[in-house]
Amino acid sequence: MTTRRTMLRTGAAAAFVLAALAAPASAQTIDNSALTSSDFRPHARTFGLVYTLPAEVNATLAATVGGPLKEKLLNAGLATEAAMFNIPHVTVVHVHNADPATPDKMLKALPKLPPVLTVTLKNFYTTEAAKGAGRPWWLDLGIVKEGASYEAMHAFNTAATAALTPLRDGPLPRCTGPVYAAMGDAAKDLVKTVGVSGVNIVKDGKEVRSYNPHNTLVYSMAKFTPEVQAAMNQTAKQFNQILPDGIPVTFKTVSIVELGFAGNVLREIYRIDLETGKALAVATGKMAALN
Repeated sequence: MTTRRTMLRTGAAAAFVLAALAAPASAQTIDNSALTSSDFRPHARTFGLVYTLPAEVNATLAATVGGPLKEKLLNAGLATEAAMFNIPHVTVVHVHNADPATPDKMLKALPKLPPVLTVTLKNFYTTEAAKGAGRPWWLDLGIVKEGASYEAMHAFNTAATAALTPLRDGPLPRCTGPVYAAMGDAAKDLVKTVGVSGVNIVKDGKEVRSYNPHNTLVYSMAKFTPEVQAAMNQTAKQFNQILPDGIPVTFKTVSIVELGFAGNVLREIYRIDLETGKALAVATGKMAALN
């Protein structure tokens, strides 16, 4: 029975990908020259598609791990990280483009939306942009990798990557320089072809998955020294003891946002209801048209 359910979920996800893949957005001029540089590409503006965490989930995180996290960051000499602004979220895909019209173009290019998603946030861990690159690095809270909603998240990532990454002007700055140099061949190929690693693509007619949906609690450009790594790994271990069963979360919306260099969300631009497909322009409170 378990095998049958898995096959049904996989089949449903594949059907969703085929239905959701829209005609790609009008391609921009792509400049990949930063990939040969030893330093990071200068950051102009990054826009993205994300699921923002519901207020009740943010309240749980604040009441359980928020205080200890700030104290541990300050004790580790990471004051910038303790103060960094971020709207808590789970990323779908990011694109870099200095053009302020990019969010409007993203709204028009959105593929078929996923259904309302019910997943579980669970397992704190640290990760680097590329192992050995030194920076940036993050403290993340993962998502349980099973269930229909998890499969739908993957399917939507595949569709959104195909639809939105043609809007980039080049690779994400944090994927260039020392990070790109330390990447494996598969990740490098993604950065060359879609501007970012950690996304799903369709290759030779098959879905190739590298998407890992998660919520990030710490964004850092400080060197990921052995001392910092040990402190943050210990923090993750303690947080897993505080929230051993994770936090259930229901995503009813997906948002187009602007992000900082490391991927922290600075502002929400459009919020799209997954049930109705209606889009709200957050700054004005007015409704906006999709497609």
